Amino acid sequence: MAHHPAALYNETHQARSAAPTSYESLLGDSIERAFASGIQDLGGLVQYLNTAGPSGPNGQPWTPETYRQEMARLAAA
Repeated sequence: MAHHPAALYNETHQARSAAPTSYESLLGDSIERAFASGIQDLGGLVQYLNTAGPSGPNGQPWTPETYRQEMARLAAA
C-alpha cells in the first residue's frame, strides 16, 4: 500500500505535552545557530552557548555534563 507524503507529516510539537517555554525556545534557537555556524562537537557547542546564551541551569555556565543533563531533563518533560 502506497502512502501519501502528506500523511507522514509530523505536526509541530506533536510529541510534546505543552508548547515550549521561552527558555526552551531560546535554547533551541541558539543550538540551531551553533550548528549552522559549523559547530559539530559538544565542546564547541557548550562554548558557543556560554558565549551566545542562554545560560545553563540555575544561571551557571554550560559544561558538557550540564548540557547532557539538561537535554535528558527536557526530553523527559
